[in-house]
Amino acid sequence: MYNLFSEICRVAYGDMCFFRRNFLTILVSSLMGPLMYLVAFGYGMRSGSVEGGVDYISYVIPGLVAMTSMTAGFATSAQKIVIQRLFHTSFDEMILSPMHLLSIVFGKSVIGAAKSLLGCTILIVLGLFIAPEFMATPGMICSMFLCCVMFSLMGVAAGLLSKSSVMLTSINSVVILPMTFLCGTLFSVSSLPDVVAAVIWALPLTHASELIRSTSLGWDFPWVSLLVISLYFIAFLVLDYMIIRKKLY
Repeated sequence: MYNLFSEICRVAYGDMCFFRRNFLTILVSSLMGPLMYLVAFGYGMRSGSVEGGVDYISYVIPGLVAMTSMTAGFATSAQKIVIQRLFHTSFDEMILSPMHLLSIVFGKSVIGAAKSLLGCTILIVLGLFIAPEFMATPGMICSMFLCCVMFSLMGVAAGLLSKSSVMLTSINSVVILPMTFLCGTLFSVSSLPDVVAAVIWALPLTHASELIRSTSLGWDFPWVSLLVISLYFIAFLVLDYMIIRKKLY
């Protein structure tokens, strides 16, 4: 276990040096989107409204935390791997080193998880001041951490499978962008048509939003959402492992 952790740290070291040198840029880029949604919906179109039995600001903050865990975690992990694979060729050199494949998978997801955790933490602190019913409970913190790592592993898979930066942009447009708006981050999935809602409930961000929102607002714990997020976590981990092992990237 110690060797595995040590290898993960070595894999992640270069990415985290980049994270440290570009901290302010990363901070601004990870927060700009969620803050725009907060201002536009929370204080603009839906100011003073109620959603799910609570003030809309209290409702939307957990959704934005879930959204940030996906957008920041996915994009950062995927972009770093695409750059290292296609432009620097440093990823191939790392694969040749005598390390466990799980160390490489988790190590390459660290920067995505770190960026998403940073953005989520700032949104949580902001929410404690502006959202009267929002709470930073231990359950919510653990849920946020799980979601950040899960979406970072998803980004690792996208980065490995993308044959070009154009393909990665297409994945963002076709997969990430629709989830950003439809998966219960800004409004309840129940307001969608039944057929559409059934599809949306199968997506990971829907359950991430449900898990973080329920644990931060004191609602009943969504065990089904926890199970779905855990299954997605395992699925992305296995997918990343198999892509690298079988050299499908």
